[in-house]
Amino acid sequence: MNYDVILIRYGELALKGRNRDQFEEALARSVKSVLRSFFKVKVRRNYGRMYVELHGEDAHEVMERLKRVFGISSFSPTIHVEPDQETIKTRALELIRQMDPQPRTFRVVTRRADKRYPTPSMEMNRIVGTHILRALPQIKVDVHEPEAIVNIEIRTEGTYISCETIPGPGGLPVGVSGKVLLLLSGGIDSPVAGWMMLKRGVTLEAIHFHSYPFTSERSLQKVRDLAHKLTKWGGTVRLHVVPFTEIQTAIREKCPEDYLITIMRRFMMRISERVAANTGAKALATGESLGQVASQTLESMDTINKVISIPLLRPLVAMDKIEITDISRKIDTYELSILPYEDCCTVFTPKNPVTRPKAYLAARFEEALDVEALVEAAVEGTVIEEITSKPREESNDLF
Repeated sequence: MNYDVILIRYGELALKGRNRDQFEEALARSVKSVLRSFFKVKVRRNYGRMYVELHGEDAHEVMERLKRVFGISSFSPTIHVEPDQETIKTRALELIRQMDPQPRTFRVVTRRADKRYPTPSMEMNRIVGTHILRALPQIKVDVHEPEAIVNIEIRTEGTYISCETIPGPGGLPVGVSGKVLLLLSGGIDSPVAGWMMLKRGVTLEAIHFHSYPFTSERSLQKVRDLAHKLTKWGGTVRLHVVPFTEIQTAIREKCPEDYLITIMRRFMMRISERVAANTGAKALATGESLGQVASQTLESMDTINKVISIPLLRPLVAMDKIEITDISRKIDTYELSILPYEDCCTVFTPKNPVTRPKAYLAARFEEALDVEALVEAAVEGTVIEEITSKPREESNDLF
């Protein structure tokens, strides 16, 4: 079937009241951004719906990209028809006939947004359904659990028929919720946290702490590749690469071993807060899950949080590893995340890290360090990389 238009529906956006127009504009920008480099299509919107006019482009290729646009609740490949009964009946039957495999049951659902159209929705359902039953005696009506639904939308801007509804990713359009700075490691959790923040409409930047030569160039390349995966959902990601070797060396030399991770993460927070201020980010985000490791107990989180005043978001906080891993597979970051290139946290993990650190003890141990000078040097040495959605070679070799 050669489809004419992809009809896009959005759920949460309908609840935004006076801000609805702003949200719809943001969604339109996201759709255009995802499609414009690959397809010659036209995107237009009307109250409650958005349309991608295909102009001969392959509908299924376009829809594969729409599956990664946050803010879309569902979409359908449709044919655009004249709003007369005979045409609607004929084209609806064509759609059913071309379904593979052929459905055994169906129903018709008409939405008559244009109230000037003379035939009521229920009557249209009966007229079109009867026409299909007469032409296809092997098919039956099932209004509860049909194998196929013929959707007819009669709107002021056109009449559209479809037999397929594909779920979108939901959420909010990227950019409507402000900017967040993600602490991005090379593990499984933080890319998932980034994806979940994108789903809530943020513009995402990322910060990574690199301890060369303790961590290799390949570990940094893995982080770049993970950031690239996120660009497929949220556009360009600015990656801030922080030189962390001097700080980790100083902590290891001058602080108790069991507090090494706690103090290290307090430094990460201080640096991230400075970088966030420089970029206009209103919050930090991490991939922490409560109780997953020693540094993610409530006592650890509290001790680490005390050095910053910016909000710290933990979208995975109540999820277990299986749930997080399932999402990482879904968004295609899992295989990259498990590559054996260590990050700065794993390299310096002590044998017996403190699980219930005290903030006053961490602060006392930090007195042996020139905290301000170390933080300032790290911020000044940070290198910013623009990670775009253009194809790139991933560093997925194992040797």
